[in-house]
Amino acid sequence: MDDTETNKKFAENVEADYPILSDPEKKVAAAYGVVTPERQLAARWTFYIGPDGKILAIDQKVSPRTAGADIVTRLQELGVKKR
Repeated sequence: MDDTETNKKFAENVEADYPILSDPEKKVAAAYGVVTPERQLAARWTFYIGPDGKILAIDQKVSPRTAGADIVTRLQELGVKKR
């Protein structure tokens, strides 16, 4: 839900090679159900979206401690090829 400039700085800091969505108006976050009128801070969920734009899986129990390894495992389960 951060603005473009904040996301740009983050992407540069972590050397991201993927796009990061800026959503300061929380429209996309609301559409995905990670914010509600009662909860304005985004829930930490991971959405796995296929090349066709369809959601393949949603992880609603993200652990910051194991997120990286969990993502690798789920991508393998989904048959996503390594680069």
